[in-house]
Amino acid sequence: MKKTQRFLQKELDIFENHFQNSVKSKNRLLDKIMNFIIKRKGKQMRPMFVFLSAKLVGEVDDKVYRAASLIELLHTATLVHDDVVDEADQRRGFFSINALWKNKVAVLVGDYLLSKGLLLALDNEDYQVLQIVSKAVKAMSEGELLQLEKSRKLNLDEEVYYEIIKGKTASLLSSACSAGAWAASENTEMRDKLACFGEKIGIAFQIKDDLFDYGFDNIGKPTGIDIKEKKLTLPIIYTLNKVDKQKKRKLVQIIKKHNSDKNKVNELIEIVKEEGGLEYAEKAMYKYQNEALEILNSFENSEAKECLLELVNYVTHRKY
Repeated sequence: MKKTQRFLQKELDIFENHFQNSVKSKNRLLDKIMNFIIKRKGKQMRPMFVFLSAKLVGEVDDKVYRAASLIELLHTATLVHDDVVDEADQRRGFFSINALWKNKVAVLVGDYLLSKGLLLALDNEDYQVLQIVSKAVKAMSEGELLQLEKSRKLNLDEEVYYEIIKGKTASLLSSACSAGAWAASENTEMRDKLACFGEKIGIAFQIKDDLFDYGFDNIGKPTGIDIKEKKLTLPIIYTLNKVDKQKKRKLVQIIKKHNSDKNKVNELIEIVKEEGGLEYAEKAMYKYQNEALEILNSFENSEAKECLLELVNYVTHRKY
């Protein structure tokens, strides 16, 4: 992503100031927590998608910076709430908000970030961008709840799997591209075209995450984290639908009752590999990547397009 980061260095620097200003509070505890969040932000992929989508169809202005800040505010809010729901004590190698300040504070911090995002859009009458992002947050919640519901019964098929990841993962990347395009052009065709592009990249991104659980593509030892959490990812769904009843029953028992047994989990991972579950998921990932590239290739050549191509390739070739 080095080329993209160089190309967007100016925008990312300005965005940092926009984001910091958007989370300021007169409350000392909130300010302390906001500073903690700002210093530990990730690779800023979503703001990059906002800026590149904007540059693909127009220019970056204050409206685009607000769109990027809104995406990041709501994304950060969902991460804070997710850590509470998942009882996670770490985020990106650091202690999570709930680990340091307990659940009650973390929930309120998430609420604060959501409200700041809403006010940022409403105060500037960015109604269309607010609608785009609000739909994404709704889809994320529905996707997470659908996953919880289906994981209990372990009766997931591919259609439901894609419904889940379109909501919980792809919707936010889709909204980042859509919001950037709309903020820069106010063109509904460009908005919808880049929303579709972002969704396909988001799906490919999630399938790559699925593959990490199996130590795929020389990324190291398999983690089996999804299996321990009883999450049915694409490789295991494919395998469950392919094997005979006896083997399927064995796999289901491992997921239900032995998901904390390292040896049993490794046995399941080996079966998934033997049955072609990883190759199947990899093909699906590249299918969505290629569909995204088809959309991108319909735009005229530009540096923004080249950087989006770099990000698309990063999604499927990243090592973590």
